[in-house]
Amino acid sequence: MTGEITLKGRVLPVGGIKEKVLGAHRAGLRAVLLPAGNARDIETIPEEVREAIAIHLCSTMDDVLERSLMPAGSGAD
Repeated sequence: MTGEITLKGRVLPVGGIKEKVLGAHRAGLRAVLLPAGNARDIETIPEEVREAIAIHLCSTMDDVLERSLMPAGSGAD
């Protein structure tokens, strides 16, 4: 996950998306969370990386929490 969050919970766009996603891919991650404001930057990521890693766009902190935390009772204790 990368981003900047306002005091009201909005996720703001950041720079270096291509490099951050390439680094995540090299590290073996299978998914990343990105600010929705960076949607246009996804096309700069090589196609083979876009196909290998799930990219989730988040507009609010609620989106981030929903995507990043396991639901209660999921057995991940």
